[in-house]
Amino acid sequence: MFQLRWVWARMAGSHKRYVFALFSTAILAVLELGNSMITATIMDTVFKPLQDSGLVTPEVVKHLGLLAALLVGFTLFRTGFGYLSLMTYETCSQKLIYQLRRDLYQNMQEQDQAFFSTNRTGDLMTRLTGDMDMIRHAVCWVLRQLISCTVLFLTTAITFLVTDWLFALSMLLATPLIFLLTLLFSKRVHPLYVELREKLSRLNTAAQENIAGNRVVKAFAREDYEIARFDEKNRDYKQANKTASLLWLKFSPYIDTLSQALSIAVLLVGGTFLISGRISIGTFTLFNSLTWTLSNPMRMLGMHLNDLQRFFASSSKIIELYYAKSTIVSRPDAQKPTERIKGKVEFHKASLTLHGTEVLKDIELTIEPGETVAIMGPTGSGKTSLVSLIPRFTDTTKGQVTIDGLPVRLYDLHALRSSIGIATQDVFLFSDSVDGNIAYGNSSLSEEEVKRYAKMADVDFAEKLAEGFDTVIGERGTGLSGGQKQRIALARALAVRPSLLILDDTTSAVDLETEKYIQDQLAALDFPCTKIIVAQRISTTKRADKIVILENGRITETGTHQELSQKPGYYREVFLLQNGGTEDERQVV
Repeated sequence: MFQLRWVWARMAGSHKRYVFALFSTAILAVLELGNSMITATIMDTVFKPLQDSGLVTPEVVKHLGLLAALLVGFTLFRTGFGYLSLMTYETCSQKLIYQLRRDLYQNMQEQDQAFFSTNRTGDLMTRLTGDMDMIRHAVCWVLRQLISCTVLFLTTAITFLVTDWLFALSMLLATPLIFLLTLLFSKRVHPLYVELREKLSRLNTAAQENIAGNRVVKAFAREDYEIARFDEKNRDYKQANKTASLLWLKFSPYIDTLSQALSIAVLLVGGTFLISGRISIGTFTLFNSLTWTLSNPMRMLGMHLNDLQRFFASSSKIIELYYAKSTIVSRPDAQKPTERIKGKVEFHKASLTLHGTEVLKDIELTIEPGETVAIMGPTGSGKTSLVSLIPRFTDTTKGQVTIDGLPVRLYDLHALRSSIGIATQDVFLFSDSVDGNIAYGNSSLSEEEVKRYAKMADVDFAEKLAEGFDTVIGERGTGLSGGQKQRIALARALAVRPSLLILDDTTSAVDLETEKYIQDQLAALDFPCTKIIVAQRISTTKRADKIVILENGRITETGTHQELSQKPGYYREVFLLQNGGTEDERQVV
């Protein structure tokens, strides 16, 4: 029941209204008996005397009119009160889901890279959609029906026992068996719905990955393979759904049979008591008309408990996401710089271990304000991991990184990242206009400013698009070339006028002429900026004030282009390779 208590705590601000809704459900369940009781009264006080005397007197007509008016008025009142109750449930549940979904999304935004590497995108989407709807369904429908069924059954049972205890006991004889079957079903179905929820998550993940990687699928002509892979997940989900449904179908015939036995009890036992004179025609009518208030709750209880088990499975996943905490957060004593960060970056014996592997080892590096530093190294040497320590995408395992002498862990996380502009090789663009993507980090930019930063990154192609800078580009930049996407990402990074600019292989997909233009623009920025460039092209690194070579997580070389290209090492080998020569054939210029 922890899940129910947790949901109740999340409904702060709506407690009174929801309690009113719950009580109104109980009241409405009691009122369900009203029509039958009024009808029974009419049978005993109007039609029975008429049958006995055969005389229609003005008093009888008046009495019938009053009871009929009471029946109509009571029905209208119950309908209106029921509408108010439903609206209250709907309002409370929608408010709960709106706030809960907002809190979950906010919490997801605060998670670090480790969270997204261990949680599948499809699973997270299932939590924010299907699982949330299941919670709303439970709050708005399942709990209401459980209360209604319980109160209706108890009220009817008490009414029957007060009216004629022997008749009532004969009808209630089958109820213990029905409750026993229902509880047994509820216990067995819970693990099935946990598995069903997991199968749905895997199905959504497969669909999401296929949609995101559609170009790769088509490039390798693997449509048939992906269809077969999706079909496998689809079959698993179907089978899990079928298993859960068949379990209910296994129990429902017994529950339905025992419930329908009540109607037979009314005819046999009630008919016998009526013939013998033990009960009146009104009492028989009352029992007959209220039989459904005993049988229906018992029949529906299994279905409602079925939904309740689905709620428990879904809410457990929601709660898990709600309480997920990032290891990278702003400390209580975090500092917010009052002035612009100067951009001095220092690594003090910084080491980083990821998934049990030491990626960086005792990095000692100082980058002065305004410097341009290039980082090179073979694939897997730790270049991206190194620059990820600066905006705290990851934290050092040992040692520390400082900016302007202050450890990055002591900066307010939002203030720190707001001072850093980042553009990576693997560009992510939003389904927005070119203008919107460039101004993503600073939405207050004017159109002229957007175009100025676009010019710095050589986003000249935007003017040739159908609607210029207002052209909405596809999801993740679909329809643009790799170089075009990289240039938009670079313009986006420049548009925040960062104190630190990190370019992780940002110009790898552009031609050399465009790269030279971008380098000239970066060298002439109209704001102070320390630039850290991860690259593999000599044409990109040779202008840097300092070049750092990373190999196996360690710094093996540091110097300028002139210095490193004249001594043996990784940089000289790359230089010779990219310039089409060998050690003996070329002389470094």
